[in-house]
Amino acid sequence: MDPVVIPILVAAIVVVFLVAATVRIVPQARRYNIERFGRYRRTLQPGLNFVLPVADRVNTKLDVREQVYSSDPKPVITEDNLVVNIDTVLYYQITDPRAAAYEVADYLQAIDQLTVTTLRNVIGSMDLEGTLTSREEINARLRAVLDDATGKWGIRVNRVEIKAIDPPNTIKEAMEKQMRAERDKRAAILHAEGERQAKILTAEGTKQKDILEAQGTQQAVILRADGESKAVELVFQAVHRNNADAKVLAYKYLETLPHLAQSDNNTFWVIPGELTEAIRTVTSAFGDQASGTGPPPGAQREDATEADASDKDHVGAPEVEANSTLALDAVAAADEAAKQAAVAVSDAKAEAEAAGEARRPGRGPAPGG
Repeated sequence: MDPVVIPILVAAIVVVFLVAATVRIVPQARRYNIERFGRYRRTLQPGLNFVLPVADRVNTKLDVREQVYSSDPKPVITEDNLVVNIDTVLYYQITDPRAAAYEVADYLQAIDQLTVTTLRNVIGSMDLEGTLTSREEINARLRAVLDDATGKWGIRVNRVEIKAIDPPNTIKEAMEKQMRAERDKRAAILHAEGERQAKILTAEGTKQKDILEAQGTQQAVILRADGESKAVELVFQAVHRNNADAKVLAYKYLETLPHLAQSDNNTFWVIPGELTEAIRTVTSAFGDQASGTGPPPGAQREDATEADASDKDHVGAPEVEANSTLALDAVAAADEAAKQAAVAVSDAKAEAEAAGEARRPGRGPAPGG
């Protein structure tokens, strides 16, 4: 080989080495700390950078993006002397690469230990229930303490979250029983409230039903009374319009008498004093139709006087002319009506006396019975 080529190759190799040692390409979101002869010189920014070969060297390469650090569960004692295991999640970011490299030896371990001590201080002033329900307060106090302590390390703590709080198994069982009891209590309250509402609604429905039934009954009674009053008025007007005499009214009077004794609830009924007069009027009506002329008014008054006298002892019919067939029929009808009336009166009296005896237990028969 030519002796001139060898020095050229060596010189080329040296130049390439020097260029490679001089040029430093830093990726995005990275920071390189440069030391010159063992002393911090500067921090390289992303992009193409030049350093002195042999004199300058890269000490640390740091990532300035936000990082997530999850710690292992740490035992912490609460104010009521219960040991709970708490693990946290830390979100941090390097803001000063020089301080992160030279102010603390291991910033992750330092942050972890600081988090544990701060948790023990915070949780030690709370009971278990307050610890379980005050996560936001614990997170805020942790972040304030860590942010203040890590500021001089060139690190900013963005968020601190408690990932889990694990109480002892006995406490878990007690909490489950308490939760079950609370749920049973709420279920019983809801059930009782539902029954109360159901009873209220049922009572309201019954009330409305009774009101509507009463209103319907009232309207029905009013309409029935109105109809009866109109019917009576029409009958009254028809009677006066047709000019009905006393004979027709007496006949209708006799027709109504049998209906007085048809009710099952009647224990006795009273024969009106006008019965004899009504029978006499009907009899005289049939007699007048048969003979063509009625007896003179004086004779009628005498017959009425005799009939009134005989009614004191028994019920009978007035005398009529014997030679008239229609008069005989009228007399027979009157006698039959009188007999039926007498029988009805006697039956009513007997039933009344029997009812009176039944209402007086232990007493003897009534006088004259």
